[in-house]
Amino acid sequence: MRKVLGACPLDCPDACSWVVTVDDDGEAVNLRGNPEHPVTRGALCVKVNRYLEHTKAPDRVLHPMRRIGRKGEGRFERISWDEALSEIAVRLEEIRREYGGQAVWPFHGTGSLGYIQGLEGFAGRRFFNVLGASVHEPTICSIAGATGLKYTLGTSGGMDPEDFAHSRLILLWGTNPLTSGHHSWKFVQDARRDGAYVVAIDPVRTRTAAQADEHLAPIPGTDAALALGLLHVIVRMGAHDQAYIEKYTLGWESFRNRIEEFPPDRVAKITGLPEEDVVALAERIARTRPTAIRATQGMQRHAGGGMALRTLACLPGVTGDWALRGGGLCYSTSGHFKLNLPGLVRIDLLPHPVRSLTMTRLGEGLLEVDDPPVKALFVIGANPVGSNPDQGKVRRGLAREDLFTVVLEHFPTDTTDYADIVLPATMQPEHLDVIAGYGHLYLVFNEPAVAPPGECLSTSETFRRLARRMSMTEPSLYDSDEDLVRQLLDSPHPSLEAITLERLREQGFVRLNVDRPFLPFADGFPTSSGRLEFYSQRATRLGHDPLPGFTSHADPGEGLVLISGASHHFLNTTFGNNPELRRRAGAPTIVLHPDDAAARGIASEDAVRVHNGRGAFEAVAEVSDRVRPGVAATTKGHWAKLNGGATVNATIDERDADMGRGAVFHDNRVEVALI
Repeated sequence: MRKVLGACPLDCPDACSWVVTVDDDGEAVNLRGNPEHPVTRGALCVKVNRYLEHTKAPDRVLHPMRRIGRKGEGRFERISWDEALSEIAVRLEEIRREYGGQAVWPFHGTGSLGYIQGLEGFAGRRFFNVLGASVHEPTICSIAGATGLKYTLGTSGGMDPEDFAHSRLILLWGTNPLTSGHHSWKFVQDARRDGAYVVAIDPVRTRTAAQADEHLAPIPGTDAALALGLLHVIVRMGAHDQAYIEKYTLGWESFRNRIEEFPPDRVAKITGLPEEDVVALAERIARTRPTAIRATQGMQRHAGGGMALRTLACLPGVTGDWALRGGGLCYSTSGHFKLNLPGLVRIDLLPHPVRSLTMTRLGEGLLEVDDPPVKALFVIGANPVGSNPDQGKVRRGLAREDLFTVVLEHFPTDTTDYADIVLPATMQPEHLDVIAGYGHLYLVFNEPAVAPPGECLSTSETFRRLARRMSMTEPSLYDSDEDLVRQLLDSPHPSLEAITLERLREQGFVRLNVDRPFLPFADGFPTSSGRLEFYSQRATRLGHDPLPGFTSHADPGEGLVLISGASHHFLNTTFGNNPELRRRAGAPTIVLHPDDAAARGIASEDAVRVHNGRGAFEAVAEVSDRVRPGVAATTKGHWAKLNGGATVNATIDERDADMGRGAVFHDNRVEVALI
C-alpha cells in the first residue's frame, strides 16, 4: 500500500487536501481527508466521501465518441482518438477560415477548479489563444459580489477563515456551510466554545441556520437594506469607531447620510423582519468586538448582488472590526493568491484582440450573437444544460445543427447529449493539478495516484495532442504539466516566495507567506486612495452609485420568490448521477410555507408543477415553516434527464445582476400548482 497526497478539485471553498491509498495492483482503494491539513483536519464531505466510487462508475465515459443521432438524443458511436482529433482539427480549420477564430467559444465550467486541468487556469487557453478564439467570461458563480467588494475594499479577498475561531460574534450571512463548505463550521465551533454568539441570516432555515443561536429570515435580495439598517442603529448609538473611520476610510460623511435613509422601521418593511429584531442585532454588533461576517455566493445571485456585498463590507469599516483578529468579512480568499496567472494563460498568444462571451448568457451567445456567430463550442468541466440559466434557451442553442460541439467529460450528462464529439477526461486521482481554496490560504497539490482508465486523457494532454494535430508551432503549447506549475508559481509577490513545485509535491499543501494572524488591511486597502472607500469614484466612472446602497429585486412578476440553494448530496451537477447520493437526495422538492401551500391547495408529498413564463419543472411539495411566507425553496444539482426532463434552471432568467454580469438564480418568481 502507498499513500498519495491529492486535492479535491470541486467548486467548494474548502479545497480539501486528501490522501489516496493505492494497493500493489495500482488500484485506489481508500480516500480520506488529510489529517495534517489545518482546514481539512482529516474529514471530507458526504459527497466527496464517494469520489473513488464515482471514478469507477459503470456509466463513466472511457473512449472518444461521435454523435450518430439527432442533437439531444445522446446516441453515439465509439471512435479512436486519432479519428476524434482529426475531425476536430478539420472542423476548426474550416470554421477559422470562413468565420475567424472568434467563432470558437471555449466554455469552461466549475467542474474542476484546478489551475492545470480546470477553470482557474483556463485549461487549454493557450491553444485557444493561438487559434484566436473568443475569451470566456466565467460569470456564473461569484462575480457580482466580487465586483462589489472591489469598489469598497479594492479586492474581493477578506479575513482568514481560520480566524473565525477568535470571533465573539459571527454573522453567517446568506451561507450554509454545513452543506457547502463544512470545514469553516469547525472554526465557528471553536469560537462558540469560547462564548461566541452565532447568527444566521438566510431566507431559508437551512441546516446551518437550525444550528445557530439566532436565525433571521429576510425577504430574498434585501440584505443590503438590512446592513444599512444595522448601521443606522450602530451610528445612532455612537458605537461607530470614529478613529478607525478617520484613519482608514474615505467618504464617511456622504455614507453617513446614506445610512440615515434606512431607519429600522423602514428596513423592517423592506426586509420583512420585525423591527425589534433588527434593532436587537444592531445593538449586539455595537457592543461585541470582534464581529466577523461570513458571506458566500448565494446572497449575491440577484439583481442587487454586487451592491449587497459592497454594502456589507462597509459594516466592519464602521465598527473598526477590520483592524481586529477575528473581525471583518470573508467572502472569498481568492484575491490573496497572487499567482502568475498571466504567465500560465498567455493572452499574449492571441493574434489580435478578441471579444468576450459571457458564461451566463450561453443561450443568447448561441442564438443571437452573429458577428461572427458562434460556430464551435468546447465544453470543459461544465454541464450548462444542468447549470446555466434559462435551460430551454440553452437547449435550443445547443440543438443548432450548424454548431460544432466538443465536450470533455466524465459522464453522459444532459449536455453531452448535444455533443458532436465527446472526449473522455481524467478525474482528479488520475492527473496532476494545483488547487487554491477560496475558503482558506493554502495551495494544495494533487499528485496523480492511479493510471487513467480506458482512453481517458487529462485536459492539458488533450490540448497538447490537438495542437500537434493542427501543426501549431508555438512551443509553449507543449509544456508539460510540471512546467505549467512552475510557471504558475513564478510570481514576484512575497506571498509566493519559496513555494515551489518540489515543496508542494513533498508536503501536499503550503500556506501562503502571510502573517499569522493575517490582517489583510492592517497597512491600508488596495484601492486607489489606500482606504476603505465608502465613496467610490471608480464605481461612479463605471455607471454605479458612488455610495453603497440597496438595489431591489428586478423580477417584478407575481408568485413566490424561489431560492435554489446548494444540495447536501450534489455539488452543482457533479454526483447528480451517483445512485446512492441520488437515493439520499430523493426527488426534487419544493418547500412551501403553510400559508402559501394552503392558498394553493397543496399538502406535503403532493406532486407539483413549478412554472413561470420561461419554463417549468416538477417537484414534490414539502410544507414547512423553514421558509417564510412568499418564499419557496428548492435545491440545484439534479440532472434533467433523470428527473422528468427539466430542472429548476428552466425557470431562471438569463439576465445580469447589477455588477460583473453575474447570474440571478435567486431573483426568480414562480407559481406552484398541483399536477
